[in-house]
Amino acid sequence: MNPTSRSFSSQDLTSLKVPHTDPGVHSAIVHRLMFHLYKAHSLQNVVIVCIGTDRSTGDCLGPLVGTSLAKWDSPLFHLYGTLDEPVHAVNLQDTLHKIYNTHHNPYVIGIDACLGQSSSVGCIQVVNGPLKPGAGVNKELPPVGDIHLTGIVNVGGFMEYFVLQNTRLSLVMRMSEIIASSLYSAIREWHTRSTLLAVPE
Repeated sequence: MNPTSRSFSSQDLTSLKVPHTDPGVHSAIVHRLMFHLYKAHSLQNVVIVCIGTDRSTGDCLGPLVGTSLAKWDSPLFHLYGTLDEPVHAVNLQDTLHKIYNTHHNPYVIGIDACLGQSSSVGCIQVVNGPLKPGAGVNKELPPVGDIHLTGIVNVGGFMEYFVLQNTRLSLVMRMSEIIASSLYSAIREWHTRSTLLAVPE
């Protein structure tokens, strides 16, 4: 699928939801991410903010993604939020303040776990616009991201803290690996193509 295909309306491209078990999950996420990245200025600093805590299996999706991304030690993006240095409710505001003071005109990608309908558990979403961390557990936290990715880790609607604490780690691990590898592939491809387009003939 061409990420910039004119056969899709803008509304169709504002969000993607795909099961992590779908054979084409990597390709779908990479293509959708590249669609969004191409709308960013090629010189913008890409900043990835992985939100969550290692103290809850359901809420550790973000830090797991961050830890996986950190292993590449890539100069193509700036990373906030790992298992060793998580970004969570307590330090999120300070982290965002640091990001916007440190990076000129950053393009921010937010990563977080979320709860949803039982039929959507295990799905990964790529959505245009900021994520609203803490909404599932009734916390008022600042929005994060020009775009965001979320993994639906469990069913929402009741006893959210208990549900997050009792989410299967195996599901969260699989989803985090898919998100990290897809995100890295998309940013690398976008950077390569942007660099080639910037080279004068």
